[in-house]
Amino acid sequence: MKPWLKLAAGAAAITLATAGCAGSGGTDPGAAASSAPKGDGTLTVWLMTGSAPTTLTDALNKEFEDAHQGVKVKYEIQQWNGIQQKLTTALSGGDAPDVIEVGNTQTPFFASSSVLSDLSGSVNDLNGAQWLAGLKASGEFEGKTYGVPFYAANREVIYRKDMFEQAGITTPPASRAEWLDAITKLKAKFGSDPDFQALYLPGQYWYSLLSFIWDEGGDIAKADGKSFKATLDSPGAKAGLEFYKQLVEASGTKAPKDNDEANPQQAGIYGGGKAAMFIGTPGEVATAAKTDPSITAKTGAFAIPSKTAGQSAPVFLGGSNLVIPLNSKDQALAKDYLKLLSGAKYQSQLAKAGYVPGTSTDVSGLDADPLSKVMAAASKNGRAVPTSPRWGDVESGQNPLKDMLTAYLTGKKTLDQATSDANAALDKLIGG
Repeated sequence: MKPWLKLAAGAAAITLATAGCAGSGGTDPGAAASSAPKGDGTLTVWLMTGSAPTTLTDALNKEFEDAHQGVKVKYEIQQWNGIQQKLTTALSGGDAPDVIEVGNTQTPFFASSSVLSDLSGSVNDLNGAQWLAGLKASGEFEGKTYGVPFYAANREVIYRKDMFEQAGITTPPASRAEWLDAITKLKAKFGSDPDFQALYLPGQYWYSLLSFIWDEGGDIAKADGKSFKATLDSPGAKAGLEFYKQLVEASGTKAPKDNDEANPQQAGIYGGGKAAMFIGTPGEVATAAKTDPSITAKTGAFAIPSKTAGQSAPVFLGGSNLVIPLNSKDQALAKDYLKLLSGAKYQSQLAKAGYVPGTSTDVSGLDADPLSKVMAAASKNGRAVPTSPRWGDVESGQNPLKDMLTAYLTGKKTLDQATSDANAALDKLIGG
């Protein structure tokens, strides 16, 4: 099961249905590894369950061992459940692995704890010119680089092609206005069914909200020296929240306003055949197909539209970074391993497996699947959440963005009150 939606949360793996290239130019990491000196001992690598395919890691580890006679790769697959504590223990001890995959929102926490190696001087060797921008930012802390982008996924609008055709919608929406117009047409065609939803949109789906806030030129927080200042009360953030409410009210969604996309699982709702659209990742369609196997052939996707016609809105990039613990016993070998994994050969295999590659701008390996192709194109306009070491507290605790959405959508708070209260709560979590 690919962890696309789990990784979309980064540090706090969200319990949803999962969803989830050849480099051109720059240094070829494979060449660097092949000329590396011989060594002795073991290189321990921890990757997460559902990330790199077995065919990739088997070939990668063999190539690395062949290039480093006397070195054995001890490859271990880790589970997301409980990984935060396991990583904390390993990184603070004297017997840490040499290469570790971490969620992109986990990286600043470990970097701030002074347990990761500074990779700033190795960026060029690791194909740095082609790193995926959103993941690149998540691997940086206080001006230094600690994480190498591994892979990512992002959301798009998944829709029923047959319903669009029946409603007279000939092309996917390319702007917010066209999106709202499509909703109107869908409701006119299918609205006599009391269970129909033109767009299923949960009230607390804050990952989708980010796209609208960013599209309005706003943000949820900005760096303020070595700390962060919440900006949920800014004009851009307010405008994004207003559009979210407009979309909820226009769509006829029956999703709860006090819960997120996991409760109930939105892919299951889509699979029920009464929703024409939802915002999700490509792999969620496989979950929907468990309810209705025919839905796969009926499904298409388009990028989350911008308010500017012909553009897509920025999207939240969830995914993983690769790091080297500060107490790794062989930093040089660990870097060689990253050089090989971040090179064109293995990045292309990641793309063919359905992931947006982290260290390559060539996403042609995703073209074979129309939904993944849309995701890959949208990823170029991807962003990360604030790189606060305390961001995990936002996702694992009382999330101010969720509270803000519910309060505003239900009318319990005005726009100004909801954003002001959420801003104060977010400042308490990440402001220090």
